[in-house]
Amino acid sequence: MGSHNTRLANSVPLLAVLGSVIALGIGTSFAKHLFPVVGSLGTTALRVGFSALLMLALWRPWRWALSRSDAISLLRYGVALGLMNLLFYMSLRTIPFGVAVAIEFSGPLTVALLSSRKAINFVWLALAMVGLGLLLPLGDNVASLDPEGVAYALLAAVFWGAYIVFGKRVGHLHAGHSVALGLSVAAITVVPFGVWHAGTALLSPSILLYGLLVAAVSSAIPISLEMMALKRLPQEAFGIMTSMEPAVAALLGLLVLNEHLTALQWVAIVCTMLAAAGSAWTAAPPNPATKPAAQES
Repeated sequence: MGSHNTRLANSVPLLAVLGSVIALGIGTSFAKHLFPVVGSLGTTALRVGFSALLMLALWRPWRWALSRSDAISLLRYGVALGLMNLLFYMSLRTIPFGVAVAIEFSGPLTVALLSSRKAINFVWLALAMVGLGLLLPLGDNVASLDPEGVAYALLAAVFWGAYIVFGKRVGHLHAGHSVALGLSVAAITVVPFGVWHAGTALLSPSILLYGLLVAAVSSAIPISLEMMALKRLPQEAFGIMTSMEPAVAALLGLLVLNEHLTALQWVAIVCTMLAAAGSAWTAAPPNPATKPAAQES
C-alpha cells in the first residue's frame, strides 16, 4: 500500500507537466488567430499581461515576505519568461508551430544534458533528440524556413533554458507566490512592445476577451503546473519530460488544423513519448533533507 501511494505521489508532477504541455499547445493555437489583428507583439502582451493579472488576483503574492536574493531570482525568472514568450511568438509569424517548438526545445534539452547526473538519462535524452530531429524539417525543406523566424526561435530557446534554471531557484517559494510575481515581471517586460506595435487595437472588447481566454489556457494554467512540477522533479527529469511538447504540437496540428503527419513524424512522436516515459520512470524523488519548507496550500 505504501509503495502504491508513493508511486501515485510521484506521478502527480509528471501529470502536471503533461497538463501544462497540452494547455500550452491549445492556447498557442488559439493565440495565432490574434496575429492578423494585433500582431505577434500585441498577442504576447495580451497573453502575458492577462496571465499576470489572473495570477495576482488568485494568489495575492503581497501576503508573503520576499528576501532580496529571492527578489533578484524572481526578476531573472520573469524577464526570461517574458522574452521567451515574445521571441517565440515572433518566430510563429514566419515558421510553422511544430517547427518553432522543435527549434525552441534545444534550450531545455541543453539544460537537461548539462544538469544530468544519471547515465540512464542520456538514453532518454538521445531518444528525445531523435524525435525532435525527425519533427524538424531536414534536407530541401530547410531552405524554405525563414532565417529570421529560425533566429527568433533559437533566441527563445536560450530564454526557455534560462526560465527553467531560474524557475528552479525559486522553487522553494510557494508556487502561487513565484508564478504571480514572475508573470508580473514578464508583463512589465513585454507589454510595452505590444502597446507600441498594436496601439488602441488592444482595447477592443472582443480582442480583450479573446486575449483573456488565451492567457488562461496558454500561460496561467501551464506555468502554475510547471512550477508545481519543478518543486518535485529533478531539473534534468523536468527538462526531458517537457520533450512531449513538440509531439503534442504535432498531434494538435492533426486534430485541430487537419495537418496529416508523415511516417517519420509518427516515429518522432513515439521517440519523444518513450523519452518522457523513461525519464518519468527513472526520476529520483526529491531528497527529504532538502525538501522546501514552503508547501502548496
